[in-house]
Amino acid sequence: MSRDRSDALLVFPSPMLYLEHRRIVELVTKIRLPAVYPWREAVDAGGLISYGASIPGMLRHAAFLVGRIFNGAKPADLPIEQPTKFELVVNLKSASALGLEIPPTILVRADEVIE
Repeated sequence: MSRDRSDALLVFPSPMLYLEHRRIVELVTKIRLPAVYPWREAVDAGGLISYGASIPGMLRHAAFLVGRIFNGAKPADLPIEQPTKFELVVNLKSASALGLEIPPTILVRADEVIE
């Protein structure tokens, strides 16, 4: 990416990439490349911005569905659902280290701003 002079990195949601989110943050920080992640955990680890469904929220909902199955519901009768809550998290410390200024319109919409 640094050799090709990429302007930014968009990390797609993937269980494999989630497991490596700290390493990805470390690598893009080293080459000073802004990156957007689908999980807030990457921003907590020093990444720039995340926008995606809350993994703890999805796990809580999965536990709710497991509870329904344990109480007799048939898995085939449970609805197929998609996340309804997405969160935008911005790390201003990382933005500053990259020499970026996050527009106020983004900061106002953010669910959380890490300073």
